[in-house]
Amino acid sequence: MKSFNTSRKGYAKEEVNEFVKEVTKEYESMLNKLKERDTEINNLKASLQQYKNIEDSLSRAVTLAENSAAEIKKAAREEAKSIVDDSKRQASRILNDALIKADKVEQEAVILKRRVVSFKKRFKTAIEEQIDFVDNIPENI
Repeated sequence: MKSFNTSRKGYAKEEVNEFVKEVTKEYESMLNKLKERDTEINNLKASLQQYKNIEDSLSRAVTLAENSAAEIKKAAREEAKSIVDDSKRQASRILNDALIKADKVEQEAVILKRRVVSFKKRFKTAIEEQIDFVDNIPENI
């Protein structure tokens, strides 16, 4: 603590005034430093708030991206299932058509075999009749 010299009327006025000036300067200096720090604190708070806002935006964007990815995967699975189901139905239809055609071809083959057997019998009969006719021709004509 500062001590002052005394004079006849109390403390020495010049020393007190000088001390008051020093205290005032120091006080103003401290006030200025506090104002600067308050400004810096406010700037830092504003920056922090901006970063928090950015973080919130990024968090929402990540959540939205995750949800979108999940929806895309779900849609892709559903489309794949639909494609597989359609392919199975189409394969079944093609197989059924092939079986029907094979049945028709088999039936036509059976009919053709019957016709060939029938033709052979008629042809054989006709040849035998011709042979009998030739055999019955008299030799002395």
